[in-house]
Amino acid sequence: MEVFTKERLLQVHERISPYIHETPILTSRLINEIADCSIYFKCENFQKMGAFKMRGATNAILQLSQEDQKKGVVTHSSGNFAQALSLAAKSLGITAYIVMPSSAPQVKKDAVKTYGGIIIECPPTLKNREETAQKIVEEKGATFVHPSNDIEVILGQGTAALELLQKQPHLDLVITPIGGGGLIGGTALAVNLFAKSAKTIGAEPFEVDDAYRSLISGTIETNQSTNTIADGLKTQLGDQNFPIIQKHVEEIIRVTEEEIKNALKLIWERMKIIVEPSSAVALAAVLKEPAKFKNKQIGVIISGGNVDFNQIQL
Repeated sequence: MEVFTKERLLQVHERISPYIHETPILTSRLINEIADCSIYFKCENFQKMGAFKMRGATNAILQLSQEDQKKGVVTHSSGNFAQALSLAAKSLGITAYIVMPSSAPQVKKDAVKTYGGIIIECPPTLKNREETAQKIVEEKGATFVHPSNDIEVILGQGTAALELLQKQPHLDLVITPIGGGGLIGGTALAVNLFAKSAKTIGAEPFEVDDAYRSLISGTIETNQSTNTIADGLKTQLGDQNFPIIQKHVEEIIRVTEEEIKNALKLIWERMKIIVEPSSAVALAAVLKEPAKFKNKQIGVIISGGNVDFNQIQL
């Protein structure tokens, strides 16, 4: 495993700071009363392009040589990372090729185009996505950037927790949702390096609990179905982030679809902010196990706010 130091993560933060927002940390007296603990929400729904993934995408691009930057970058994604890499590339004046499945919602394709990404459509299978991206690498000389299984991406995502800990150094626990593992991996590194005594906990829907099962089995598991409202958490862990998760994540709490919806409504109604369903998974975990969190100082990473209201039924 690579050596991760405080200095390295601080350098990443300094590198990307001109291109990202330092997002606010919000609290809710009512939610604290309901949960019987003090929760500090790091609101990456206010990040550029609406999600934490802007951090990792920016860092990955800035780590490329000028020669490689001129050739552009490529990823396969139909979600937030497609938008993040497109906007990060646009901010730095380089080309981003985005491989998207033909089944991707038009609203997501429109968002990528708005941020300057060049979309290449392919059949909706992982094999097709990977093959199409590889073809662009070979034809254009572009550098492939994985949405979550890339060390520079993981370190970039960890800067959200770093900012949280700089403002709230006495947290007992930091919780994030788990999809591809980039956010939880980066968060776990930041907590391990900078927290006084805090632990990192992951939150995951029962419907896509591959990370929970992976920690038990010791190998990366897959999901047979992805029937969850938390559409951003349908991806699986990779060989770069899984060892970090194994070493630094205390546990993973699984939540039901109903618990996710209830947490989502609570944030929308009581905090008056729009977050995507994946973001509500972390709060759902806190509410599910009140004894574990009672009277503690809790950091929750709100991962994003890109909601497709046509797809949500609460």
